[in-house]
This record gives sequence, C-alpha cells and structure tokens, in this order.
Amino acid sequence: MSVEPVLGGTVKTTCPYCGTGCGVLATPRPDGTVAIAGDPDHPANFGRLCSKGAALGETLGLADRLVHPRIGGARASWDEALDLVARRFSETIAAHGPDSVAFYVSGQLLTEDYYIANKLMKGFIGSGNIDTNSRLCMSSSVAGHVRAFGADTVPGTYEDLEHADLVVLVGSNLAWCHPVLYQRIAAAKAARPDLRIVLIDPRRTATADLADLHLALAPDADAALFSGLLAFLDEAGVVNTDYVARHTEGFAAALDAARAWTLPRLARRTGLAADQILSFFRLFAVREKVVTVYSQGVNQSVCGTDKVNAILNCHLATGRIGREGMGPFSVTGQPNAMGGREVGGLANMLAAHLRLEDAAHRDLAQGFWQSPAIAAKPGLKAVDLFRAVGAGRIKALWIMGTNPVVSMPEADGVADALRRCPFVAVSDIMARTDTLDLAHVALPAAGWGEKDGTVTNSERRISRQRPFLARPGEARPDWWIIAEVARRMGFGEAFAYEGPADIFDEHARLSAAGNAGSRDFDLSGLVGLDPAGYESLAPVQWPVTQAGGRTRFFAEGGFFHPGGKARFVVPEGEQTSATGLISPSARGEIDRSERHLLLTVRLNSGRVRDHWHTMTRTGLSARLSGHIAEPYAEIHPEDAARAGLREAEIVRLRSPHGEVLLRCLMTDRVRPGEIFAPMHWNGPFASKARIDALVEARVDPVSGQPALKGSRVSIARYPAAWYGFAVLRERPATIPAAYHALARTEGGWRVELADADGLDPIELARALFDGAGDHDLSECRDRTGGTQGFAAFEGKRLRGALWLGAAPVAVSRLWASLQLASERHDALARWRLLAGRGGADRPDPGAIVCSCFKVGAKDIARAIAGGCDSVAAVGAATKAGTNCGSCRSEIKGIIDGQSLRQIA
Repeated sequence: MSVEPVLGGTVKTTCPYCGTGCGVLATPRPDGTVAIAGDPDHPANFGRLCSKGAALGETLGLADRLVHPRIGGARASWDEALDLVARRFSETIAAHGPDSVAFYVSGQLLTEDYYIANKLMKGFIGSGNIDTNSRLCMSSSVAGHVRAFGADTVPGTYEDLEHADLVVLVGSNLAWCHPVLYQRIAAAKAARPDLRIVLIDPRRTATADLADLHLALAPDADAALFSGLLAFLDEAGVVNTDYVARHTEGFAAALDAARAWTLPRLARRTGLAADQILSFFRLFAVREKVVTVYSQGVNQSVCGTDKVNAILNCHLATGRIGREGMGPFSVTGQPNAMGGREVGGLANMLAAHLRLEDAAHRDLAQGFWQSPAIAAKPGLKAVDLFRAVGAGRIKALWIMGTNPVVSMPEADGVADALRRCPFVAVSDIMARTDTLDLAHVALPAAGWGEKDGTVTNSERRISRQRPFLARPGEARPDWWIIAEVARRMGFGEAFAYEGPADIFDEHARLSAAGNAGSRDFDLSGLVGLDPAGYESLAPVQWPVTQAGGRTRFFAEGGFFHPGGKARFVVPEGEQTSATGLISPSARGEIDRSERHLLLTVRLNSGRVRDHWHTMTRTGLSARLSGHIAEPYAEIHPEDAARAGLREAEIVRLRSPHGEVLLRCLMTDRVRPGEIFAPMHWNGPFASKARIDALVEARVDPVSGQPALKGSRVSIARYPAAWYGFAVLRERPATIPAAYHALARTEGGWRVELADADGLDPIELARALFDGAGDHDLSECRDRTGGTQGFAAFEGKRLRGALWLGAAPVAVSRLWASLQLASERHDALARWRLLAGRGGADRPDPGAIVCSCFKVGAKDIARAIAGGCDSVAAVGAATKAGTNCGSCRSEIKGIIDGQSLRQIA
C-alpha cells in the first residue's frame, strides 16, 4: 500500500516522540513521501529537530500497519469489533461490577482521546481503573509536585534553561533523550561560557561532555545528596527566610532531617569524594539562577517521589522557583504525558486537576458530565493493574497505544496475565506487536500524520497535531473508537462528538468549572473555540484565562494546598531499588554444565539516541537503525573480566523473572557492579532482548512508579559455538539461531546471529535467503581468519549475504548493507563481498555516528587524518553533527582518540 497524501501543502504539526513537543512542518509529496522540517515559529524548538524527528518521514510507510479490525486474528467489520468490545465490557460489569474492567492507555494518545477514555471509565463505568504508561516515566514527579505544591504543577518554562547561571541535570541523558533541549542549553553555554552545568548520573552519558562537573553518584543516592545540599544552603546563609516564612510550611522538620547528612556520611552514601560534593554545593549556593532538570533517573525508583521532594525542598528553601532562570523542571518522555495528567489519565486523578479523593471535586465532575456514576476511590496503578489481570480480578482489559508486554516490569508475567484474561482489546497502529499478538480484538487506530488533536509538552505548552495524510484502510481516530464503544454501552448522548474540537471545548469548559483560580489548570480563555479557531490554534502555554495566561508559577507563593502554602517533605529514609542476590531457585535453573562465571550486578535500563520506546515507530527507519542496530549491555571491563567475557561476545542476563541475550559492550561509562541495557528491543526485532522481562516489579510506595533502573541480574558468557552476520533483501520468515537481532537497512535487512549449538551453514543460508538452492549460492572460506561467506544473487543484484565464524564476525555492517543497493556485482565484486572487504572505490564508512547525514566513524577518522581537528571542522568536511547535534559528543570522542594515538 502507498501513503495517500492529503492535498494542501505544508502542515504545521507536533512531533510524536518525547515531551519536548517540537513543532514540525510536514509537506506531502506527489510520490507519497513526506518532507519533514522543524517549525522555526514553534517556541519549543525554533526549527530544531533531533535525529528521530528529522526521520519521521521514513516511519510513515504502511507495510506493517494494522488497517482492518480483527477478531481472533481474522478480519472483521468495525460493527462486529465494536459490538464485541461493548458487549464484553457490559457483560463483565453486570456480572462482576465496574472494578472488574480496566483501561491501560498511553502518553501517545492525544488529549482529546485521553479525555473521553477517562470520562468513560471514571464517570460512566464508575471505576478508577484507568492507568497509563506514563505511570512508568513521570508519576513520581506528579506525586512530588502534589505533596509539595498541592497540585501537579511544572513551575517554569524552557526559556529558564537559557537564562539560568547553573543548570543541574539529575538522572537525565538530555543529549540523547531530549536532544533539542540539550541543543538549547549548549547554545546558551556557547553564548555565555560562564553558564555552569552539573550532571548527576551514575553513568557517564553523552550529556557529560557538556557538563562542567559530573557526579557519578551511587544509584538512588539522589535524595541523600539533595538533603545534604539543603543543610549546606542553610549553613551558607542562602536560605530565603522571608519566602520560607511567608509561603511554606514544614521547613524546620526538613532541615533537621537534612542535618543528619554530614559530609562524611554523604560521601559514603553517594560514593563521591567530599571535594566533588562541596564543589556542587558551592555552585548551587552562589549562583541564584538555578534550574534543576530531572527525568527518569530520578523517577524510576522505589524512592523516586522522595528524590523529587528533596530537589523541590532546595528550590523552596532558596525561593528559587517561578522566576526567570530558576526552578525545578521535570522533563517527560512521551509527547502527551502532560496532557494525560491534565485529563486524569492516571488511576488516582480526576480530569482538569480535580482531586479524586475530594468529594466536592467528584461531585463537580459528575455534575458537569451528567454521568450516572463517578469513581469513588483510586483505581489500580499499572503494576497492580496487571497483577489483578493475572489474578483474575480484572476480566476485561482495553489497551490503547502502548506495548506493556515489552515496557512493563516482569514483562513475561504481563504476557502470561494477558493470555489468561477472558477478554483483551488492543487499539494500535501496527499489525504486530508483542501485546497485539495476545489480543482477542485488534482495533486499527489512526497514526501520527493522520490524527487530529492536541498534545501538551513538558513546559505546559499545548500544540496541535494536524493530519496531513489520509487514514489507511479502515483506521479510525482513537476518540472515535472510544465514543463508538461508549454509545454501544448505552452512553451515546454523552459521547456524541462531531470531532476533536468538540472534545477540546468540553475539556476547556471542565477546567473552568468551579475554578476561579483555585486550580492551576485553567483553559477558560479557550472555551468556545469553533472548529476554525481550533484548527488555527497556535501553541499556547496554560493556564489560559480570559485575563490572559501566565508563564511561571509560585514566585510569589500561591500554592494549591489549603492555606496557599507549599510544604517541605522529609524523605522517609534510605531505600534502594536493588534487591538481593539471585535467588537459589533461579541459580538452580542455570545449566550446571555451563562452566562460566556467574556475577550479580545492578541493571540500569534506559534509551539510545535514535530509537524510542519499543521501536514500533523508529524500527521502521533504516537511518535510525544505522547508529545502534542491536540490543547490547554496557559492562565495565572489570566485571567483564570476572564473567569471562570478551568484547562483542553475547552475554546472558538472568533474574528470577526472565532472561535476555545481548551483545557485550565493554566500557568504563558504567561503574563496576552496574550494567546498562536499552529498553527498546521487542519480539519482532530480537529473539530475546525484552529488558523489562528481567526487572522486578517493585514500586515507589507513594507514586506506584516501578523501579525500572534498579533490579539485580546475573551476567554470564553465552557459550556461542558460532557467530554470524547477514544482509538480506527480504525479511526472513524464520531465523534458526538462539540469538538474533534484525534491523532495517537501505534496501533490506541486516541480521546478527549466534547460537550455542552447531549448525549446517548451507541450511542456515537457505533459511535466510528464502530457500535459495545450492546452485544459487556462492561460498568463500577465509582459512586464516576462520570465517566463511555465502551469497545469493539475482543477476548482478545481491539477494543476501551471510558471514560466519567462531568469533564475532569482523565485517563492516554499513559497508555490507550498502551492497544490497549495488547493481555491479561482477566476479571481483562478488569475491570482495564474500571476503567481507570493500574496494578502494567504495571505502568502508564504518559504524554510523551521524544518523542525519549517514556519516560513519571511519568517514570521520579520514576527515581527522586530513586535518580536521575540531567538531566544527569535521562538520564542515562531512556534515556530521551539523543538524540535530546529538552525535557531537561521539565525534569529539573520535577526535580525542585519534589525538591520544598520535601522542602514544
């Protein structure tokens, strides 16, 4: 199927990736492709895009789309599918009560979708059982805001990052996870070299290259560090006593608790040298304009809410909040995590920042909706929700726009729970995901470029997502699907929307109801937008009242607790996300015939630069897969030596909950005793790499957010008998290897392979080359290097090539992938291909460093050898690093490495 463009030229829309909320210009072309550019007028990015955003046009193909409803895997009509969902939910509620059903939704839904899903569950079904994958990324921040401010309020704005004199980044790899914000800070530092940046993160990430000070603290020591900072600020005389007295309460108790963190105790807990701690404390004390940016490294912890409040305590104590260049700043990981918070998408919230625990607020929401019921208590948060599914208490579940079989902790247990659930409906855009494979009903949703609505970014800015493509097949907007189910359940009058503009207006009216300044979230100034006004809505930061908006909160107090004061919160003592050693039963599962060392370490999960969430979108782009194409584990060389691992071998990670196989990457970016592994790889792209299958489902007791960065796992060398690498024109139907990882590449696919069992190389080649016969295969053996090459051709075009060896195969992946596009495979080219060696006419570009311009490490090395001695010079020669800038730290690393070799 081809993409059908919507006529009308360039459309202004918003990026569907992280919570930065970048404006995008999308221009459909007559050939069905779409040109993507940053919107220079959007106040979040001013025209900048990261590598993922720049490649959005490459993710719009329809080959892997879900375009028709399915029941039991068979195509069905919309009426059949919607009737079945409505009937099964209605019957379950009638038999077992409203708490026997649940929705699990997503920060990738638009606000309008989110709003009516929450309205249906909490106001018409009458249960709180709607939670969101945003529970996994920012619910500890929400809980910390509510404890301190009385509402889930982000006080500041992105401009504060550029006005600050000190930016503190806590648990945030901004360079890879929020690249446009990183670029804004980098530009500010270039303009004002006195701007100081501190990175607080156990792992040395790409963001550290911009930092003046990197504090590689022990995991989960953040609350201790900021408690120690609070005591230091008091001793240094920089507490704003007037602000504290007028606008806060509980300071004395928080300070008493903080004073217990003496410098020696703090050094022991954080693992930092005393002089490092004092350097940070002094910077914070003397520079009034401080912004503290925090993200998943803070939130994804069993003590995440305490970490958030320890940070907020320091800003409240100094009055550094709500003024230009000052304040705590939570940055979110999804395009509409903030919008979901606005509409009550979390199980413990109501819409419009109404409090579910407040009877008056419940009455207000029910009266506004004219609903037959209202949830009287919080519903099940994500981890407990899936436990209830597994235990049989949730008997009907609707999952919208998310992939919990990959992203939830104890992911194998989530899969088992879905298999046992009597009824599972899934709304998605993809024809196959790990979660959709377990659905009784699959509902084809509209995707980015087809959807129409709003999202809210991390600085409270509402932006429009506008359609520029026709919906493929029978795909429908999420709001329409939800409204149709609601109508079939008997609630049609309350869900009779003409379009997203109607829903947005209702959302705005509810925000204004009974408000008059008593709640932070207020869109009363947007009430009454007609469809034309909604269509032309420019990016706007809430609150938006009839009198105008406001950029920042709390400079003059005005908090949302009764009495209007903020509250200091005492962190409740030391906790750690890391559990004990691997259980004896799990050890017993390890094959006793394996004579490999077993080492127990702490697993830190996270993201890579060019992929996002569970890869259902970014995995469609060959360009984005060029940077990092397979799942891996960063392991400190000391730990690798103890486990008997060598570079690029396969490592097996195990916990009591699951097992994965990953490529070993030895690096000192991680501390000894800790490893890092990305969370993106799913079943369609790797044989055994779903990282969250390992993670124990421990949660923060306040927020319910799981500690995705703190489980204990064993590492051991996987006893591979052989390794392989292949490039293929077509995706193989089967891959007979225990370890495999697929990635799209120009013209086809690349595949990494390994197995502990012996193999018949001819049979493997036939399987990968789609049944090629002996007469189609060419073979070459390198007896000195111990490698073996196979290839199949159709005329002079390569059908597929495979290289095998007893050790990881040393073939340039990018060079090999480029051979799929070649039409010139004569006898010499075939020999070079089988030998894995490029000719002088096509030099090996090396591993991709710059995804924007497809520049490889060896391209950069050649530029350096030619006299380029700076990142700027390399950019001028190769274009690398001149677009999104996310690769500049890697370019600098190559330059530094070349310089060290010259000195040596």
